[in-house]
Amino acid sequence: MDQQSKTNDQKPKLKVCGLTKLDQIEKLISLKIDYLGFIFYDKSPRYVLNSLTLAEIKSINHKGKIGVFVNETIAQILEISEKAELNFVQFHGHESDDFISELRLKLNKQIGIIKVFRIGTELENLKFKIQNLKLEVDYFLFDTDSKAFGGTGKSFDWQILNELKINKPYFLSGGISEENVENIRLLKQKPFALDINSKFEIEAGNKNIDKIKEFKNLLN
Repeated sequence: MDQQSKTNDQKPKLKVCGLTKLDQIEKLISLKIDYLGFIFYDKSPRYVLNSLTLAEIKSINHKGKIGVFVNETIAQILEISEKAELNFVQFHGHESDDFISELRLKLNKQIGIIKVFRIGTELENLKFKIQNLKLEVDYFLFDTDSKAFGGTGKSFDWQILNELKINKPYFLSGGISEENVENIRLLKQKPFALDINSKFEIEAGNKNIDKIKEFKNLLN
């Protein structure tokens, strides 16, 4: 069985992004959430360093800690990744291919790279970018395009993904909720993981753990 078939047969993994509270993180770990997302973008209302230190993030015992970066410097990404002991870095800005290639050379080889594609209306441009990508990235992430770089609570037209030749496992993001998750069955290539955030919050950075638990049970 090829990798794509395996992905299509498996239940999607779950990432909860925009985490800011240690007690909630511990509850999510007890729920066996696969990936924990920490936003290192100081313009985000979920900017993690307003709430937690790098040492506190390092102390979190989990193999799926993802740092989300937006147009950050390589030096900062390397420093944060090391001090917080991240397992993955996710690029959500305008990072160039050359930028990511240079970072890959300098980054701990154990740290995976997630490349974000923000989906708006330019489908042909998106097709070109994906099919001509030469980078050593481990996962794609498809999210709704916005000037705020994510956290919109809005979903894009997932049928667009059926028009793409996706040669990496991918995270699906942008307005995912219990109301629309059933539509994933319409995708030819199923997502490796679902990335949830603002639809499962009481307020920015304050997660509704009960709602996340219910959603996770829905996936099982």
